Amino acid sequence: MVQAYILIQTEVGKAAQVARQISEIDGVQLAEDVTGPYDVIVRAEADNVDDLGKMVVARVQAIDGITRTLTCPVVHL
Repeated sequence: MVQAYILIQTEVGKAAQVARQISEIDGVQLAEDVTGPYDVIVRAEADNVDDLGKMVVARVQAIDGITRTLTCPVVHL
């Protein structure tokens, strides 16, 4: 299982709507709107890195109002 944080920038005023829509995607554990350089932070999991990438590109980035994403896989050191 691969877990990651997805940091998302949105259009002005779209953070809450984006977080709600993302929270409905299979594999998303948590989606919250936040303040700072990013507008939404998502915790997600997938079976492998390829499936995580497909989730981000096909499902997350397809949501209206998202301008940029940054995916940060979780590592256990």
